[in-house]
Amino acid sequence: MAEKIPMPLANRQPEAPQSERNSGPARPNLKFQPDEAGPRPRWIRKRLTLKKEFFETQELVKKAGLNTICESGQCPNITECWSRKSLTFMILGNICTRSCGFCDVMTGRPGLVDEDEPRRVAETLAGLNLNYVVITSVDRDDLPDGGALAWANTIRAIKESCPGLGLEVLTPDFKGDLENVDVVMDAGPDCFSHNIETVGALHREVRPQARYERSLAVLKHAREHGTALIKSGMMLGLGETNAQILETMEDLVAHGVEVLNLGQYLRPSARHLPVRRWVKPEDFEMFKEEGEKMGFKHIESGPLVRSSYRADLQAEEIAQKDQSAFGGCGSSFANSSDKGATR
Repeated sequence: MAEKIPMPLANRQPEAPQSERNSGPARPNLKFQPDEAGPRPRWIRKRLTLKKEFFETQELVKKAGLNTICESGQCPNITECWSRKSLTFMILGNICTRSCGFCDVMTGRPGLVDEDEPRRVAETLAGLNLNYVVITSVDRDDLPDGGALAWANTIRAIKESCPGLGLEVLTPDFKGDLENVDVVMDAGPDCFSHNIETVGALHREVRPQARYERSLAVLKHAREHGTALIKSGMMLGLGETNAQILETMEDLVAHGVEVLNLGQYLRPSARHLPVRRWVKPEDFEMFKEEGEKMGFKHIESGPLVRSSYRADLQAEEIAQKDQSAFGGCGSSFANSSDKGATR
């Protein structure tokens, strides 16, 4: 753990209890719908084992005043990841300007941008002795640049404080403003990730303030920058067909995506969109096999897979297969297991 713990961030808001959260779809007719999928199957259940490392990570996050998507998004893998000191920091606050039907991050009016946040995040990371980290953010449609400058400042601060650290960024779509994508890419992340989330036919219901084609354009533009691995993710079980999933995967490959995470949608609360089907483990395996044929460098596919799940281990595996990955810096990740860093 870091010897010096920074003071809490100015825009840190307490996480509201589930019953009091303002999250999920804005349209009332989409709330409180019955689940069509039936009871949760055995393969989606997960036994929780709390290790001392989990509580150490929890204490670090609390003392540093940092936001994490692990908490804000009610991630089912939090105990596993935090127990091996793997977590995803969330910058620009923990209140989002959008109202996606699947997401449990609070919706509302975000606070002011804390311009000292990049330094604080970098200072905290410098004491964690990690090989790889993921940074994400809420959508900040209230800002002229969508938060791009804050993203760039955070990336540069981390790179300066932790030069050997692999850095993955999971960004919003910046309303499709590709100049803002360039601002992020020019700061030098090792992996650029933006989630397509679902198939095109469901975007209006699932991501009402986003556009399928816009997300594809962002991913393609980031790929054309040529300096980072490109990644995306999808949730399954919202009403899409297997054929639509495979079509979306083909669209992602065609737009330069190299890594894909596929996981089962889990309803955070009755306010959120219902689960329309439970995708079987053999289907997840089929998607992985078909995706590899399409040309993805790596596919993480399984019921409990999430956007940044095992991102550090993914990076190491990809780099060992292809040392030209990560904008030509794959060899540094391929050898990361020799550094003795905590995961």
